[in-house]
Parts: sequence; structure tokens; C-alpha cells
Amino acid sequence: MKTMIKSICLVAGMLVASVASAQSTEEILAKHEAAMGGLDKWATVKTAVLKNKFSVQGMDIESKTSLVVGKSFRTEVEVMGNKIITVIDGDKGWMNRPAMMGGTGEPEDMPADQVKMASSQKTLGSILTNAKKDGYKIDLVSKEKLDGADVYLLTVTKPSGEDSKVYVSTATNFVVKTQAKVQVNGQEVESEVSFSNYKMVNGLAFPHTVETANPMGGMMTVETVSVEINPTIDPVIFAKPSK
Repeated sequence: MKTMIKSICLVAGMLVASVASAQSTEEILAKHEAAMGGLDKWATVKTAVLKNKFSVQGMDIESKTSLVVGKSFRTEVEVMGNKIITVIDGDKGWMNRPAMMGGTGEPEDMPADQVKMASSQKTLGSILTNAKKDGYKIDLVSKEKLDGADVYLLTVTKPSGEDSKVYVSTATNFVVKTQAKVQVNGQEVESEVSFSNYKMVNGLAFPHTVETANPMGGMMTVETVSVEINPTIDPVIFAKPSK
């Protein structure tokens, strides 16, 4: 009898812990969504144009990304008078790179793994707001320190089993870092991205500084110069030109 009572108490305790964890996860997500501007407001964004700048080997580079949310994006990068174009349109992609940068100077189809990895750029908002919209599993793992600041560590798991670690600031409720394993040229590499300098644009929060760790060493920092919400975008810019 005593053993049965202990078992019942143990199960009850596990259920309470499970509910508390679920409530904590929901509370964190609710605060994060509010900080980002609200899911309803993000749902009104259909297109966007973002202009960024970054530095590579001492060269200042500017880029422009035209985005139809959930469908297509086109990024143009100017380097030493040459233009690199990357386009994802649905489940296909193409790029145009000058010969001096390893390309042919003509539009080329992108490999499937690169298309898959780049497809996340068809979305706006954070990894958490998009994960909730897509019905991915989100779990609270712990509360810990990141660079001396308190953060919540959550995991986002896709139906395929791929998962990402997501760090959310307890002070601002913004995502400050993500970590995941991704496939690049047939090899699995660790992807680590940090987000900071959040600013409101039309009532929506955008990180204006994004730092991506290079698996080979070093860090690339991208600064957002401007964000335009719901501009008119001609769909012809996503079509692959004939040679």
C-alpha cells in the first residue's frame, strides 16, 4: 500500500512539474512575442526590403534583400564593382557570381542543400515566432548565464528531428543567440548566430546587428541600415534569366 501511495505521489509530482514547465515555456513565448511586436502584427507583413552593410577582409560591403514572406527572396551584394545575386523562389534557387569569385558570370542553379539552408531567409521575425506559427516543438531547458547575463535556453525541434538551441534574454525577452547543426557541402557544421541592437520598425522589432560565427574561425557582423515594410516587389526579379 505504501509503495502504491509513493508511486501515485511520484506520478502526481511529475505531472505538476510537467505543467509548470509548460506554463513557463508559454509565459516566455508570450513575453517574447509581445516584445517582438505581436504575432498579429507580424502576420500583416507580406513583403520587405532590407539594406545591410558588413565588412570582409577590410572591405566595406553593402547588400539589398527583397523578400516575399514565405515564398521568395533575392539578395544583391556589391563587391569591388561586381554584383553577386542569390535568389530562392519556392523550392528552387539560383545565383550569379562573377568569375573572379568562383562563378561563371552566368545564372547557375543552386545545389539542393544550399537551397534548403537558405530557405529560412524567406521568413521574418524570430526563430521562436516562426516555430510557433509552423507548429514546431518548443521546450524550455533551463535558465542560465550567457556572457554574464541571465537567459532562458529553449530548444526548437522540427518534425524532421532537427533541433536548434535558442537563448532568450530575461531582461528584454529578445532572442540573443541561436545554435544549430547544418549541412554545408555534404558536411555537418555548427552554426552560431548572435542578435543584438533591436530597433522597432513600424511597431515590429528587428535585430540591427547580427553576428555569425564562421566554422573556420572568425566572426562576420552584419549591420542593418534600413527596413521597408510591405513595399511593392515585382515578382520578375526572382525569375532565373536565360543565358
